[in-house]
Amino acid sequence: MHDTQLLPINRYVIGILTVLLLSGCVSLFEEKDAAPVGGIDWARVKQVTPKPEPRSRYGNPPSYEQNGITYTLLASADNYKQKGVASWYGTKFHGRRTSSGETYDMFKMTAAHKTLPIPVYARVRNLDNGKEIVVKINDRGPFAKNRIIDLSYAAAHELGMAEAGTANVEVETISFSESRATRVARSEQPTDSDHNHANKKRYVQVGAYSNHKTAQKLAKVLDREIRLPVKITSVWSNKKKLYRVRIGPVPSQQTAEELVATLDIKELGKPKIVYQ
Repeated sequence: MHDTQLLPINRYVIGILTVLLLSGCVSLFEEKDAAPVGGIDWARVKQVTPKPEPRSRYGNPPSYEQNGITYTLLASADNYKQKGVASWYGTKFHGRRTSSGETYDMFKMTAAHKTLPIPVYARVRNLDNGKEIVVKINDRGPFAKNRIIDLSYAAAHELGMAEAGTANVEVETISFSESRATRVARSEQPTDSDHNHANKKRYVQVGAYSNHKTAQKLAKVLDREIRLPVKITSVWSNKKKLYRVRIGPVPSQQTAEELVATLDIKELGKPKIVYQ
C-alpha cells in the first residue's frame, strides 16, 4: 500500500530533476567555491610589504575578452582609487595558477583586479566597518557584475567580510616611481638571448595529455579562439605517450606573453612558452 502511494511521487520528483538538469539549473558535478574547512591559525597569515616590482611576464596583455566583454588594461597603476563591491575566492581556486603566473594561495593577502597592471599593491578599506588591509594584486577578475576586486579568503577574513561574502570597499593603489619599476623590469626579466633561443621557434604549449581525444577537444576550442596555427604533436615521456597541444610558431615574445595571459584568463589548459 505504501509502495503504490510513493511511486507517483517518485516519478514526479524524478521528472522535475530531469527537467532541471537538462535546462542547466542544477549541476551535480559543478565545483563550488567555499571557505576552507577546519581550524586555521590566523596569527600565521603574513601581511604583505609593498615594494616596487616589474610587471609580470604574464597577465598584462593590452586588452582581453571575457564573457563577451573587452577589458583594456590601465597604462599605469598610479593614483588609482575606486569605490565599489568586493568579493572573495577560496578553495575552488586554491593551488591554481593566477594570471601573473604565481600560484593562488587563499591564505595569502592577495587579490584579483580586471584592469590594473599586475603585480601591484593596494590598500583596501571596508566602508561598512572601517577595517583596512594591504594586498598584492596578482590575478585577473572578478567578472561578476558590479564587482571591482576579488580578495583572497585570508584578505576577506582580515577585512571582516568573509562571512558576508561581499562588502562595500575603497581600493587605492600604492604607487612607486614608474621609472624605478621599469629599471627593475629591465634588470630582472630575462630575454630570448638569455636562454639561447635565437635559432629556435617560439610556441605556446597549452597542455600535454595521455588521452588523444582530450587533446583534440582542446585543439578544437583553440581553433575557434586563436588566430594562430594549433597543432597536436606526440612525444614519449617516462615511458608514456603524451599529446602536446601547441599554438604557433608565435612571431614575438610579446605576442606569446599576451597569448598566455589570455588563455589563463579563459582557463584554457596550462599555457606556457616553449621553444623548439
